[in-house]
Amino acid sequence: MKDEEYQEQVNFVLSRLREERQKAGMSQIELSFAAGLSQNQVNCIESGRNIPNLCTIIKLCDALKIRPEILFSTSNEEREKARNEIISLVKKWI
Repeated sequence: MKDEEYQEQVNFVLSRLREERQKAGMSQIELSFAAGLSQNQVNCIESGRNIPNLCTIIKLCDALKIRPEILFSTSNEEREKARNEIISLVKKWI
């Protein structure tokens, strides 16, 4: 994956994270408490200054009560593909 494609995907995921937080009616501070992170961490993630690792993504999704694949795609087919990729990565490293 080229650097620009990588950055485009990162921006997409971080944008979806912000959208899901707002959809849930949560502030950054509320999400940070629910996920066990600092408000600064959530702010830095949403603004793209920090890229979250898999563990942090799972904490954020758990706090938002969403599945991680929601952040990675827009269509059901893309979500299913992303879900399978995430499961594959988790199985690989656990």
